[in-house]
Amino acid sequence: MIATMSEPGLDLLSRLWEEHMRAPFPPHLRGREIDGEDLVLLDADIAGCVSSSLSGSLDERRRRILLMCLAALEKVLPSIDDEGGAIGYYERLREMAALAVELGTPTPGSGEWRGAVY
Repeated sequence: MIATMSEPGLDLLSRLWEEHMRAPFPPHLRGREIDGEDLVLLDADIAGCVSSSLSGSLDERRRRILLMCLAALEKVLPSIDDEGGAIGYYERLREMAALAVELGTPTPGSGEWRGAVY
């Protein structure tokens, strides 16, 4: 697990973000919901949080949003067909969300950690 905004992790997130920005949204998924999850909103929520994390540290609210989005992705990914590269599109979203959460999670001794001391 990457615990801080390490250069290799940040470089990977930046590369994935650039790929994502070039990729067209799978048109057949516009307006589609799977198991109550709106696929356009899922994309937008993750993109907004990842963009914020690339501009600075990930705040707790966006971290929670990404964790909810990761749970939603696990639920919907098995039902997405690969028309228009849809599976790869949503797998990249999952990878970016997970990486942004990892990079934005402070660890003990980082100066940002607020965990209990035992």
